[in-house]
Amino acid sequence: MLKIKRVYEEPAKEDGFRILIDRLWPRGLTKEKAKVDLWLKDIAPSDALRKWYQHDPGKWLEFKRRYFSELKDKKEFLELIQDKAKRGTVTLLFGSKEKRFNNAMALKEYFQRKMK
Repeated sequence: MLKIKRVYEEPAKEDGFRILIDRLWPRGLTKEKAKVDLWLKDIAPSDALRKWYQHDPGKWLEFKRRYFSELKDKKEFLELIQDKAKRGTVTLLFGSKEKRFNNAMALKEYFQRKMK
């Protein structure tokens, strides 16, 4: 099972295995407070894509298309997340204030499409 959650929200037992999927560590958050089990910064969108997108909802569809294309080269990270999710709950953590149009939401959608 895959869930998403903002890394600044209080960690919960229901989160299961917590994976931070941002390229940059969240500002002002210690590793102890974040309770991240794994930081997979290499699965995050490239710096160029992240800077181009800037959480502009008008670019969301194109962002997802480009990000999904980048994910084709990240099979080992995708398999790692998928293996963890087969064994229990995995929560993909993101730092953005934007809760609907972010890389965690896109990555969850990517997995949902792949599992159909």
